[in-house]
Amino acid sequence: MFKLIGSLIIVSPILAACGGSFPPPTQRLADAQAAERSARELGAEKDPSAQLSLKLAQDQIAQSEKAVKDGENEKADSLLLRAKVDAELAIAKAREKGAKGDVQKAVDDSAAQKATNAGQGATK
Repeated sequence: MFKLIGSLIIVSPILAACGGSFPPPTQRLADAQAAERSARELGAEKDPSAQLSLKLAQDQIAQSEKAVKDGENEKADSLLLRAKVDAELAIAKAREKGAKGDVQKAVDDSAAQKATNAGQGATK
Protein backbone atom coordinates (compact mmCIF):
# COMPACT_ATOMS: atom_id res chain seq x y z
CA MET A 1 0.00 0.00 0.00
CA PHE A 2 2.75 2.44 0.96
CA LYS A 3 4.59 1.51 -2.21
CA LEU A 4 1.52 2.43 -4.29
CA ILE A 5 1.11 5.77 -2.51
CA GLY A 6 4.82 6.50 -2.91
CA SER A 7 4.58 5.76 -6.62
CA LEU A 8 1.55 8.05 -6.99
CA ILE A 9 3.36 10.87 -5.19
CA ILE A 10 6.29 10.57 -7.58
CA VAL A 11 4.26 10.06 -10.76
CA SER A 12 1.53 12.68 -10.14
CA PRO A 13 3.70 15.78 -10.71
CA ILE A 14 5.11 14.23 -13.87
CA LEU A 15 1.62 13.53 -15.21
CA ALA A 16 0.45 16.99 -14.28
CA ALA A 17 3.38 18.54 -16.11
CA CYS A 18 2.63 16.54 -19.26
CA GLY A 19 -1.13 17.08 -19.25
CA GLY A 20 -1.07 20.56 -17.81
CA SER A 21 0.51 22.44 -20.68
CA PHE A 22 -1.35 25.61 -21.62
CA PRO A 23 -2.83 25.48 -25.12
CA PRO A 24 -2.24 28.32 -27.60
CA PRO A 25 -4.88 31.01 -27.00
CA THR A 26 -6.19 31.02 -30.58
CA GLN A 27 -9.74 32.09 -29.70
CA ARG A 28 -8.50 34.93 -27.48
CA LEU A 29 -6.22 36.05 -30.31
CA ALA A 30 -9.16 36.12 -32.72
CA ASP A 31 -11.30 38.04 -30.19
CA ALA A 32 -8.58 40.62 -29.50
CA GLN A 33 -7.88 41.09 -33.22
CA ALA A 34 -11.59 41.53 -33.93
CA ALA A 35 -11.94 44.16 -31.20
CA GLU A 36 -8.83 45.98 -32.45
CA ARG A 37 -10.16 45.95 -36.02
CA SER A 38 -13.54 47.29 -34.85
CA ALA A 39 -11.81 50.12 -33.00
CA ARG A 40 -9.90 51.08 -36.14
CA GLU A 41 -13.08 50.94 -38.25
CA LEU A 42 -14.84 53.26 -35.80
CA GLY A 43 -12.04 55.80 -36.18
CA ALA A 44 -10.13 55.26 -32.94
CA GLU A 45 -6.87 56.11 -34.77
CA LYS A 46 -8.19 59.64 -35.39
CA ASP A 47 -9.59 60.21 -31.91
CA PRO A 48 -6.91 61.43 -29.48
CA SER A 49 -8.73 59.97 -26.47
CA ALA A 50 -8.91 56.51 -28.11
CA GLN A 51 -5.47 56.42 -29.74
CA LEU A 52 -3.56 55.28 -26.65
CA SER A 53 -5.95 52.42 -25.92
CA LEU A 54 -5.79 51.28 -29.53
CA LYS A 55 -1.99 51.44 -29.55
CA LEU A 56 -1.80 49.43 -26.32
CA ALA A 57 -4.07 46.77 -27.81
CA GLN A 58 -1.97 46.55 -30.97
CA ASP A 59 1.27 46.27 -28.97
CA GLN A 60 -0.16 43.59 -26.69
CA ILE A 61 -1.38 41.55 -29.66
CA ALA A 62 2.10 41.70 -31.19
CA GLN A 63 3.70 40.72 -27.86
CA SER A 64 1.28 37.81 -27.48
CA GLU A 65 2.11 36.49 -30.95
CA LYS A 66 5.79 36.53 -29.99
CA ALA A 67 4.99 34.80 -26.69
CA VAL A 68 3.14 32.02 -28.54
CA LYS A 69 6.14 31.52 -30.82
CA ASP A 70 8.34 31.29 -27.73
CA GLY A 71 6.02 28.68 -26.21
CA GLU A 72 4.75 31.06 -23.50
CA ASN A 73 1.06 30.45 -24.09
CA GLU A 74 -0.05 31.47 -20.61
CA LYS A 75 1.71 34.83 -20.96
CA ALA A 76 0.16 35.25 -24.41
CA ASP A 77 -3.28 34.54 -22.99
CA SER A 78 -2.84 37.22 -20.35
CA LEU A 79 -1.64 39.74 -22.92
CA LEU A 80 -4.61 38.99 -25.15
CA LEU A 81 -7.06 39.55 -22.31
CA ARG A 82 -5.54 42.99 -21.78
CA ALA A 83 -5.45 43.68 -25.52
CA LYS A 84 -9.15 42.95 -25.91
CA VAL A 85 -10.05 45.20 -22.98
CA ASP A 86 -7.89 48.03 -24.35
CA ALA A 87 -9.44 47.62 -27.82
CA GLU A 88 -12.93 47.69 -26.31
CA LEU A 89 -12.01 50.87 -24.42
CA ALA A 90 -10.87 52.41 -27.71
CA ILE A 91 -14.21 51.39 -29.24
CA ALA A 92 -16.13 53.03 -26.38
CA LYS A 93 -14.11 56.23 -26.68
CA ALA A 94 -14.59 56.38 -30.45
CA ARG A 95 -18.34 55.81 -30.06
CA GLU A 96 -18.52 58.47 -27.37
CA LYS A 97 -16.99 61.02 -29.71
CA GLY A 98 -19.46 60.03 -32.42
CA ALA A 99 -22.37 60.31 -29.99
CA LYS A 100 -21.26 63.76 -28.86
CA GLY A 101 -21.11 64.83 -32.49
CA ASP A 102 -24.63 63.50 -33.04
CA VAL A 103 -25.91 65.40 -30.00
CA GLN A 104 -24.33 68.64 -31.23
CA LYS A 105 -25.83 68.14 -34.70
CA ALA A 106 -29.28 67.56 -33.16
CA VAL A 107 -28.95 70.73 -31.06
CA ASP A 108 -27.88 72.72 -34.11
CA ASP A 109 -30.73 71.30 -36.22
CA SER A 110 -33.22 72.11 -33.48
CA ALA A 111 -31.94 75.68 -33.22
CA ALA A 112 -32.15 76.08 -37.00
CA GLN A 113 -35.71 74.73 -37.05
CA LYS A 114 -36.69 77.04 -34.22
CA ALA A 115 -35.28 80.01 -36.15
CA THR A 116 -37.16 78.92 -39.28
CA ASN A 117 -40.40 78.57 -37.32
CA ALA A 118 -39.95 82.01 -35.74
CA GLY A 119 -39.29 83.50 -39.18
CA GLN A 120 -42.57 82.04 -40.39
CA GLY A 121 -44.51 83.61 -37.57
CA ALA A 122 -44.74 80.63 -35.24
CA THR A 123 -44.62 81.32 -31.55
CA LYS A 124 -42.98 78.84 -29.23
